[in-house]
Amino acid sequence: MGRRSDHSSAELREIIISEAHRQISEVGFARFSAREVARRIGYSIGTIYNVFGSYDHLMLAINGRTLDMWRSALETRLANAEEDRLQAAVEAYFDFALQNRHAWTAIYDFRLPDDAEVPDEYSDRVRSIMDVVAQLLTEILPQERASEAQQLSGSLLAIVHGHCFFMLSGTFRVLGEADPLNTCMQRVRTLI
Repeated sequence: MGRRSDHSSAELREIIISEAHRQISEVGFARFSAREVARRIGYSIGTIYNVFGSYDHLMLAINGRTLDMWRSALETRLANAEEDRLQAAVEAYFDFALQNRHAWTAIYDFRLPDDAEVPDEYSDRVRSIMDVVAQLLTEILPQERASEAQQLSGSLLAIVHGHCFFMLSGTFRVLGEADPLNTCMQRVRTLI
């Protein structure tokens, strides 16, 4: 078993987050085990809790990694989009969710207790994605509606998320929806 002195605090934190994110990406939130993470990295479960303080903060760190990856994927897709940047953003959301299914759903499956405060660092990560969407909306909305971009970004995300979730969960298949992405784009264009 490793000893905490084998790694700096920053190194140990990164080792834990990397393995935890790998595991949650593989098995999903319901089957995730902090004990298994500890076993795989050669440290005790107590070490993980010493580094993160609680299971909740470990999950926020894992989901924070996913949020960073999601923002990066969105920014890359938008940077390479030559034509319809709105379509590119929606496709980026669907693609990211499909390619990172377990990690993506863990963002929504995990809940902090009602009396717990969301750390600023985590809120900033969520906000950074919303800011990318708001900037895109500012670019494509008519000038007289540009002030609506921030407010519309949340609604846009909700529409895209709902369609994506229904696609991944199989709900659209049950409902006979053959093209969730196209249906989502129709709703998004109606919103805009």
